[in-house]
Amino acid sequence: MSLRKLLILIAIAGAIAAFFALGLGRYFSLDYLKESQSAFTQLRDQQPVTVSLIYFGLYVVVTALSLPGAAIMTLAGGAVFGLLWGTVLVSFASTVGATLAMLAARYLLRDSIRQRFGARLAEVDKGVEKEGGFYLFTLRLIPAMPFFVLNLLMGLTRMKVWTYFWVSQLGMLAGTLVFVNAGTQLAKIDSLRGILSPGLIGSFVLLGVLPLLVKRVLDFVRRRKVYARWKSVRPARFDRNLIVIGGGAGGLVSAYIAAAVKAKVTLVEAHKMGGDCLNYGCVPSKALIRSAKLAHQMRHGARYGLSDSVPTFSFKAVMQRVHDVIAAIEPHDSVERYTGLGVEVLQGYARIVNPWTVEIAMNDGTVQQLTTRAIVIAAGARPFVPPLPGLDEVGYVTSDTLWEKFAAMDAVPKRLVVLGGGPIGCELAQSFQRLGAQVTQIEMAPRIMIREDTEVSQLALESLQADGVQVLTGHQALRCERDGDEKIIVVEHRGAELRIAFDELICAVGRVARLTGYGLEELGIPVNRTVVTNEYLQTLYPNIYAAGDVAGPFQFTHTAAHQAWYAAVNALFGDFKSFKADYSVIPWTTFIDPEVARVGLNEQEANEKGIAFEVTKYGIDDLDRAIADSEAHGFVKVLTVPGKDRILGVTIVGTHAGDLLAEYVLAMKHGLGLNKILGTIHTYPTLAEANKYAAGEWKRAHQPHGLLQWVRRFHDWRRS
Repeated sequence: MSLRKLLILIAIAGAIAAFFALGLGRYFSLDYLKESQSAFTQLRDQQPVTVSLIYFGLYVVVTALSLPGAAIMTLAGGAVFGLLWGTVLVSFASTVGATLAMLAARYLLRDSIRQRFGARLAEVDKGVEKEGGFYLFTLRLIPAMPFFVLNLLMGLTRMKVWTYFWVSQLGMLAGTLVFVNAGTQLAKIDSLRGILSPGLIGSFVLLGVLPLLVKRVLDFVRRRKVYARWKSVRPARFDRNLIVIGGGAGGLVSAYIAAAVKAKVTLVEAHKMGGDCLNYGCVPSKALIRSAKLAHQMRHGARYGLSDSVPTFSFKAVMQRVHDVIAAIEPHDSVERYTGLGVEVLQGYARIVNPWTVEIAMNDGTVQQLTTRAIVIAAGARPFVPPLPGLDEVGYVTSDTLWEKFAAMDAVPKRLVVLGGGPIGCELAQSFQRLGAQVTQIEMAPRIMIREDTEVSQLALESLQADGVQVLTGHQALRCERDGDEKIIVVEHRGAELRIAFDELICAVGRVARLTGYGLEELGIPVNRTVVTNEYLQTLYPNIYAAGDVAGPFQFTHTAAHQAWYAAVNALFGDFKSFKADYSVIPWTTFIDPEVARVGLNEQEANEKGIAFEVTKYGIDDLDRAIADSEAHGFVKVLTVPGKDRILGVTIVGTHAGDLLAEYVLAMKHGLGLNKILGTIHTYPTLAEANKYAAGEWKRAHQPHGLLQWVRRFHDWRRS
């Protein structure tokens, strides 16, 4: 805190202390007001302007400093100035004072509070931006709400000062009228309880509920407006409770939940059940990674007391194993399984023709229309292919198409270019290098895995380079060319062009949501890079939801499944209770070797958001089980609130990092700190002990050194 802020804080604290030390509170009592009413009235008659200004200024000071006495001051307004002028004075004075209190809290406290709780306040700011005025108005209507607390809390948000001023004035007006009117009847009041009777407080509470009812009405009006042009086609009865578009993780979970609660649900999938994860992403890539890792371990058998050996294998057999793994998992997501669960599965292309009707062009050539109360769009995403000149001419594969093409090859591509330095690009580059390809990885950014901390990117780079991958960061792809039978990609680095020959090119520069062909344009549903939804996953039409990659903001199978719960439950039961999608604890893992797993903030993000943190780091090279497994590399890095064990984020680099992360995900989800992890028994010798040792490092750094000095003296005394 700056010196100026500190001085202001001291001045405010001094003024409040003086108020109590000098006993000024006696002048803000009902008895004193009743005794002095006639004298105040005489002064008002003699100097109405001066008395009004003094009263106004005093009221502002009392409110701005949050001193006790605002209720008496309001009564005094009615007793001395009458209902009309008293209401005007009190209304403006209380609003000015409240606004000054809010500004003081904003100036003195917001920066320091945001350093500690920036991420949480960011969510509050989003809510304030959308409906902050409405909720402020609601709270202002309830006199039981301690207004000084409200002034303080709103000062920490980004609400505009003018909005705060006029909403406060409007919200406090009803209460002001009641209290000022009571002041005009001062002689009949024996105590403040005479004003704040249970009946009156109950009336105010009902008045506070009124805006919620108004909000319901406004929501109803907005819904009618949105649906107005479709009014004539709204069906009297519905064929289904829910139709789900897309058979990936988001769609499967949505359909499963609907069937579990006995709703009539139809799932529409045009291609393969299981979506991208089963058929093109998570499952095949992990199967490939496992084969590649075994080949790598065979080449480095000496690390385990064996002989180094060159693995001999059939690339066709490796790729066949990938497809065998897909086939083994396929029944979990099959049409037969979901039909058995009570889901109607239709194979075809779905298009929303109006908010309650979905047209399905079946794969057998027929067309079917179904009406439904609600729809969940879970269409997923596809690989993004950059508009690179010559790319189509030389040919390429994506993370979706490589599995079929490479399965037909007799040998691994000799020279392979991987375009992209994100998680998918890094996983594929390392795996194919370990299987015998000479891989060149091209990334336009200054480092690979740009979302991770610099040291994590560096470790990933060193790991890929140790396997033989040529990693070119800061290289921008310009074009692709053919030179006879030779395929070439031309990249630019620091103003110079570099030509790289290749046999196959994998395009892994990201994925984009599937947004076309589903009727979104015709319905006017807004899309950006994803379908635009609110916090309940509703689109423009409240009965149409989106979940998974098509909704964002994350492109993970587990977040698609997570969102699907909210989408399905809100779609089926939202008229009674809706749930906001919770993104507070989202984990993810990049499955290179060593794995990189993260949940919550890393240092890079915390610094960008201005969030204060402490770093605790434990080196896995010191872990017994990792040493025994010849996997002694990597670390556990935990970010915590300064001086506290509350976890802000965790990054783990090491073998099975994705599995180790689960303990921290659980802890963050349920508000458990590092002390709880430290107090949990972990089996010896396991990799999971790394989590306990990381907590121990934090504990060691926060030892109560002063207390321990006294304990040492105690033990010295016991020995004497």
